[in-house]
Amino acid sequence: MTTTTRKNPDWVLWAGRAAYALGALAIAGLLTAHVVMRDIAPALPPTPDIATMAVSTEVVDRQGELLRPFTTANGIWRLPVQLKDVDRHFIAMLIAYEDRNFAVHHGIEWTSMLRAAGQFVLAGGHIVSGGSTLTMQLARLIEQSPTHDWSAKLRQIVHAEALERKLSKDQILALYLNLAPYGGNIEGIRAASLAYFGKEPARLTTAEAALLVALPQSPEARRPDRDPRAALAGRDLVLDRMVSQGVLSAEEAAAAKREPIPTARRDFPMLAAHLADEGVAAHPNARQIRLTVDKRLQGALERLAGARAAMINPKVSVAILVADQATGDILASVGSAGYLGTANSGFVDMTEAVRSPGSTLKPLIYGLGFELGLAHPQSLIEDRPTAFHGYVPVNFDSLSHGTVTIHDALAQSLNVPAVIVLDAVGVARLVSRLKRANANPLLPDETAAGLAIGLGGVGVTLRDLVSIYAAIGRGGSPVHLKDGVVTPPADASIAAPVLDPVAAWYVTDILRDVPPPLNGSPGRIAYKTGTSYGYRDAWAVGYDGKTVIGVWVGRPDGAPVPGIAGITAAAPILFEAFDRMATPMAPFRAAPPGVLFADNSQLPAPLKRFRHPNDNLVAKEAAPEIAFPADGVDVDLGVAAGDTAPLIIKIRNGVPPFTFLANGAPIGQSAFARQETWLPDGPGYVTLSVVDAKGRSDKVKVFID
Repeated sequence: MTTTTRKNPDWVLWAGRAAYALGALAIAGLLTAHVVMRDIAPALPPTPDIATMAVSTEVVDRQGELLRPFTTANGIWRLPVQLKDVDRHFIAMLIAYEDRNFAVHHGIEWTSMLRAAGQFVLAGGHIVSGGSTLTMQLARLIEQSPTHDWSAKLRQIVHAEALERKLSKDQILALYLNLAPYGGNIEGIRAASLAYFGKEPARLTTAEAALLVALPQSPEARRPDRDPRAALAGRDLVLDRMVSQGVLSAEEAAAAKREPIPTARRDFPMLAAHLADEGVAAHPNARQIRLTVDKRLQGALERLAGARAAMINPKVSVAILVADQATGDILASVGSAGYLGTANSGFVDMTEAVRSPGSTLKPLIYGLGFELGLAHPQSLIEDRPTAFHGYVPVNFDSLSHGTVTIHDALAQSLNVPAVIVLDAVGVARLVSRLKRANANPLLPDETAAGLAIGLGGVGVTLRDLVSIYAAIGRGGSPVHLKDGVVTPPADASIAAPVLDPVAAWYVTDILRDVPPPLNGSPGRIAYKTGTSYGYRDAWAVGYDGKTVIGVWVGRPDGAPVPGIAGITAAAPILFEAFDRMATPMAPFRAAPPGVLFADNSQLPAPLKRFRHPNDNLVAKEAAPEIAFPADGVDVDLGVAAGDTAPLIIKIRNGVPPFTFLANGAPIGQSAFARQETWLPDGPGYVTLSVVDAKGRSDKVKVFID
């Protein structure tokens, strides 16, 4: 029997030789890789720490809610976020899509790497899939290495293993969420969620979560603001993958696909922008600056300021400042009607601008009169032309009202009585009390304070006025306003009082009686308005038992705004601002011991009438005059049309009470009122007369039709 040897085919020999060669190459490659990896490890960059890495400076409110972020030094929006503050559904989708074995592997998913290598060979050297784990992607982000580069991939493998040894899985995931690219200058899921959805990533819809999973894969190609179709395709791919993996039901995915893709980036929040600028300037290296403001209230008042300014004039701005009387915390600081406004110089913070306060210092003037025992709210004072060494103040309406109570003089904001009281208490004392209230009154260089300071002849800020009224609302005790930017002095609690409690209560009681604007209700707040000379500034400052709010309206460039006045422009905003407070109106302080409840007839003799230390300065009583209607005029009251309106008769000068007569017949008498209404019984001529308490009289003859 003959034995024959079977010869192997040529292909078998070649396969054997190829296998041997590949094996040798593999061994050589492994040895080379080992050497390379050994050299890579010592050169790895340091692991970033979320607590110290370069991030956007955040300005937050008193509760930690974001008011305004700033880019990093190199222009990146990277807002720090902790894992607990990210939607858990998004986390589950991210891991399911990117790295299903994230919880168990040690940085490298070798099966995925081999799959990617095989696809690379079969595709002729083109990368089909990366096979990178989340840890490897984090390594790439830290090193900022290229995506499609196998040498970089080798570094990522080494780096990923090092990260896994050093960090927990939660720490790795948190770093990824802070560094992942989302297109343009947006990094991290928090910045992306704010930029594309206008909200924090704590609560995301399924569609929103899917888009945020898809974007880091191709952040520029899938940018929704550049290519919404590519973004839509990427999002839907994620949704389909979630269905196939059982993370989502088909119904959930279908519903998510119906949700539209954002087509533009949203503006990042910019609340309390002026105060935020001030905070960053004061603390340039701070990662977070916490202000005392309340985000909800700040946003509501910024919208109010913008809407009201637009109703008045395109060049008009509005500033609003809200403070807590007890703590001095500034709860809202609206510096303009719009930070980005150009016509009205929105970049100028008008809460800090030095302007004329108009009549807003009068409450403190009368308060000093009460404190010094010179007056009581029911004391009588003269409102008639008075010269003070060449200074002759006049009322806003250019009329003189004769004898009035100090209560009415302040409630009606009469100028002459205020100057009379200021002259008695002393300008220096007023300036001193302004400073006690932590205000900083400014006078022209080399100019001594004069009586004109009482009517607005001094420079103050809205913050100054809020500080002054906060002290009055607190019963005369001053408080340092705090905003979170500047720390008050350590000895702030041991300041001298601005007013004594009784005087402060008298002032508050009067200001509660100031007639409200058309949108307000009487008695809700104690407030005062002011209008500077030339209609340049309109003010309204008011308070309840807890909160004080100041409002300024005008042009930042100081140009006049014809017709602008505190009662018509600023007061309505003040009352609306109180309406926007989240808390109910707080009751005023109870009357302290020493308050004298009495009308003028019950007052002690020294308090019945305000006695100026130098009575020669004050004009003597003048006879009454009928200021309206004028003698000889025709007054159309609609008598001929059968719809007769009452005639209003107004008196200047004289001593109350006044008796009003028509054709010699009495038509009314009032203790202090300087006007009376009368309804005629038909058309024709009528003689109107008035007689004051001293028997002096005046009369006019008018024609009624």
